[in-house]
Amino acid sequence: MIKVGIQSYTIRDYCKTIEDIDKTLAELASWGVKDIQISGIGKVDWNELAETVKKYGMTVCVTHTSFERMMKETDAVIDEHINLGCDCLGIGAMPGEYERTEEGVEKFLADLIPVAKRMRERGVHLAYHNHDFDLKLFGEKSILDRMLELDSDLLWFIPDVAWLQIAGENPAEYLKKMQGRVKVLHFKDYNPVEGQDHPWAFTELGKGVVDLPACYETAKEMGIPYIMFEQDNNWSVDAMQSSKEAFEYMKKLG
Repeated sequence: MIKVGIQSYTIRDYCKTIEDIDKTLAELASWGVKDIQISGIGKVDWNELAETVKKYGMTVCVTHTSFERMMKETDAVIDEHINLGCDCLGIGAMPGEYERTEEGVEKFLADLIPVAKRMRERGVHLAYHNHDFDLKLFGEKSILDRMLELDSDLLWFIPDVAWLQIAGENPAEYLKKMQGRVKVLHFKDYNPVEGQDHPWAFTELGKGVVDLPACYETAKEMGIPYIMFEQDNNWSVDAMQSSKEAFEYMKKLG
């Protein structure tokens, strides 16, 4: 059975201090949420964070963590995650200091591989969260093309179904390329729009164009254990209400 939960980046404005996080997790727990992703929160003490998560009996299935810290403080970051009970450390995107060119991608991978190897030595996994630009060709291959060539136990993925579709892929089909390399799947929805800087607008799950039931079925077939809801912006009321609606939607899919 797939476990569904909430990505804290969606509710980041409610997670700026440890007191905020305590209050927010109490609210999530009242909905029945038991699994979360930690991303986009304020600067808090990770020991306090671990205690707060344990207080509500929750599991942190993955995080998004600064790649710069991963490189410079690899073992400290791993220690924080082990204390948190989280064995999957996510990179939210290729950092902006790497040029979106073939050479830039290769430089990023050259920096990423030693970090990923150290994590495997310590019993945790590095995972990469995609955006639409990860599917664009830089030279003859895209960022994801190159990443998929790495050892399957070295690098996992946190695929985002909306970004896959925005990039022109069928997300339910593309996921199959990542078989055995996905612990956490991101559910996000959007609608096409015209006359804006970006030709899409994020929306609540089930109100957009992504075939989420098909993605859920693929996730079930692949044995993906977790699905986390994420909506960057454009909430119908506020981020908490959208998260509550999303949690109920995902439970119904299961």
